[in-house]
Amino acid sequence: MERNDCKHCCTKVDKLTVKIEDNTILDEISMHMHCNETTMLVGKNGAGKSTLVRAILNEVPYTGNISFSSKHNNSTKLTIGYVPQKIEIEASPMSVYDFIASVTGRGPVCFYKSKKQYAKIKEHLKEFGADSLIDKRICDLSGGQVQRVLIAAATMPYPELLIMDEPVSGIDASGKQEFYKLINEIKNTKDIAILIISHDFEYVRQYADKVVLINKKVLKSGTPEQVLTSSEFKNEFGMEVV
Repeated sequence: MERNDCKHCCTKVDKLTVKIEDNTILDEISMHMHCNETTMLVGKNGAGKSTLVRAILNEVPYTGNISFSSKHNNSTKLTIGYVPQKIEIEASPMSVYDFIASVTGRGPVCFYKSKKQYAKIKEHLKEFGADSLIDKRICDLSGGQVQRVLIAAATMPYPELLIMDEPVSGIDASGKQEFYKLINEIKNTKDIAILIISHDFEYVRQYADKVVLINKKVLKSGTPEQVLTSSEFKNEFGMEVV
């Protein structure tokens, strides 16, 4: 992966609030996400993490503002790649090629396979060590392999912001380590901001550049050490991660 070293891109969430009738789900959430940084979003179940992601994806109504700026090319248009917590693939006969071609909007693939498009997708998969999977059925892949394919699909082309919702759920320890090494490589080689919802605090401590602890509102934000050893974190989870 080649690096385009700009370091000047920022996605800014400003006073984002989500209400359903009289129930406040998120209360004036503010945070910045910079390119070449991994921000990990932590909080108890029901804290509003997934709702925040859905608001950023413009899937739920909200008040406040989400903006993007890039000093590299003066762009204000935010492009987002999204990796969901899980997809329904148990009995799907779809191949990896078919899946990526369909989710990236590159036309119908059931009756015609473009050699040019096939080569392009295979080359992109190679960046994630997954090019050998291109003809395999999605349902035959391991959890770690599925994650590599999902990330490849979400980054074709590379967005300004890559969001992942508990992406290592159900993956074993070695698979988790490989996943975070891959994410770290993307962060270090592409001008992309990464936002991950995570409950794996040891991986948060090891791989996050910034941690945001929320429970309807931002309780603490900072480095992994600042957040994971804070009184706010201990009050939420009854422990600290040293």
